[in-house]
Amino acid sequence: MDESLHFKTITELAGLIRSKKLSPVEATRAQLERIEKLDGRLRAYATVTADLAMDQARRAEREITGGRHRGPLHGVPVAVKDLCFTRGVRTMGGSAVMMDHVPDHDSTVVARLADAGAVLLGKLNLTEGAMGGYNPKLKAPENPWKESHWPGASSSGSGAATAAGLAYGTLGSDTGGSIRHPSAVCGVVGLKPTWGRVSRYGVLALAESQDHVGPITRSSADAGIILQAIAGADPNDPTSLPDSVPDMLAGVGRGVSGVRIGFDEEFTAVDMAPDFAKAVVQGVEVMRKLGARIVPVKMPRRLREYVQAWPVICTAEALAAHSPYYPGRAAEYGPWFRGWLERGAAVTGADYARANNLRAACTGELRAMMRALDVFACPSTARAAYPVTPAILFGPIPPDRDPWQSRYTVPFNFAGLPTISVPCGLSDEGLPLSLQFVGGPLSEDLLVRVGDAYERATEWHRLHPAGW
Repeated sequence: MDESLHFKTITELAGLIRSKKLSPVEATRAQLERIEKLDGRLRAYATVTADLAMDQARRAEREITGGRHRGPLHGVPVAVKDLCFTRGVRTMGGSAVMMDHVPDHDSTVVARLADAGAVLLGKLNLTEGAMGGYNPKLKAPENPWKESHWPGASSSGSGAATAAGLAYGTLGSDTGGSIRHPSAVCGVVGLKPTWGRVSRYGVLALAESQDHVGPITRSSADAGIILQAIAGADPNDPTSLPDSVPDMLAGVGRGVSGVRIGFDEEFTAVDMAPDFAKAVVQGVEVMRKLGARIVPVKMPRRLREYVQAWPVICTAEALAAHSPYYPGRAAEYGPWFRGWLERGAAVTGADYARANNLRAACTGELRAMMRALDVFACPSTARAAYPVTPAILFGPIPPDRDPWQSRYTVPFNFAGLPTISVPCGLSDEGLPLSLQFVGGPLSEDLLVRVGDAYERATEWHRLHPAGW
């Protein structure tokens, strides 16, 4: 287990910075040198903001030396998905159509990270439009655990950079699994907040009614630290929730005695690789031994029908989000995402209404299930990392793409429920596996507590990919 500086958690790094054993300038310079050395192979970064990072690091150092400490993110180098507007820095959303897009203001999440004293290393690559497939004119990140393997969609660079020690924490976004997929296959922690808990102002949309912004980190406590900084109401985003933000770290170290964890063993096992299902079952057993109460439950019986509604809603809303560019500049999109927008153009009002009715029914059933639970446990994704080729990465939508593969993620986007994903093992091929906990609305502090308890009882989150 490599405990080098670049693999420390935010919590660990923050302690070194606050005690002045390490300066923000030293930490930032080390990260920039590491990015320069390794990212040509990893391809996590779309844009490295070296000058901005060093300016912010020097400011943080002056403030800390002068006795002004802003909190656990002060002086900590982080990076954000290249959907998040950053003033004076191009924001492309993984698309060649926006290669020259340079915002004149920060997104709320970028501004709040800066207010917390974080140091911005740069913007991270993603699948085009935050959906599937990459634009052939841009870069596709590698999975640091194994070359030419899926790094997760769509926040690929966010998961890869965090896992490979090229940022201490990152921001991703999640419309149908895009925080959880990269976190799961890259062996890190991903926290998808309640829909509306984090402002989407200045974040390029995929499907606004389901888009979530949240952290990808190397521990649950770290995820809580970043969420604490970016969460809360925003007058610039009328869909942001007005509810007060609790102390996300209040439950860290408290354990899970008496916490009710729902589990549907059949849901975990059906159409799932045996080694993955076994790791999730073992993860739930860890929680039982820690004092949690495991409650047998059943996911909605119409779930296969429900998840079929997601592509209808997402394609139609993606078409609306890209109306400034599509169809006028359709040729500049890659074949995968262009095909996604074409599908959206074929959706009728009646199609969209039927899909939303299915979404509402799924949401209602999930809320009913959650009434007797504190959290629900299941896999974070349907597959571990798998081999990819240029044709898969840059080609058209696979004709056999099955929405059922998103059964562990999409339902909780439908319902806007918060989730946390934590590493729970390695596959027979030595690739990361991931356990997901789903909470009720606005229960992110509980999810941080649950994830932290699991991590204290296991070592999976301390494993790092070799060669980085």
